Amino acid sequence: MNGRAWEYADLSAIAELERECFSDPWNLRMLAESFLSGHFYGSLLEEGGAITAYGGIGIVEDEAEIQLIATAEMYRRCGRGRKIMEDLLEEAKKRGVKRVFLEVRVSNSSAIMLYLTSGFRGLYARSRYYPDGEDAVVMVKELG
Repeated sequence: MNGRAWEYADLSAIAELERECFSDPWNLRMLAESFLSGHFYGSLLEEGGAITAYGGIGIVEDEAEIQLIATAEMYRRCGRGRKIMEDLLEEAKKRGVKRVFLEVRVSNSSAIMLYLTSGFRGLYARSRYYPDGEDAVVMVKELG
């Protein structure tokens, strides 16, 4: 397992994995816009040349948002999501971030457990946040 920062050439493979993992995936354009924004850091894990997990964080001044995080289905529950989360939070600390936010589907218990065990806590719910009408939980982690 090899970990590294995203490169522009990775975006197509990440978009493909997004489609496999989510009902409302980020498309290639959305990924490229975030990647090129100057406020974004992406981390990924590879195995045999294939991306097995990835995540991205947007950072503006002393706040950040985990924008996406996913693991290919056959590699779930092996610590890859946790490794990505640790890398994103480490990068946020290096850049002086004091508070990290994220949104998660209320039905995504695996992700919620990852976030809770990574030190996030729930703040509030956003009703009908997702295109299919599902609510989101907004979570925060204090770094500073």
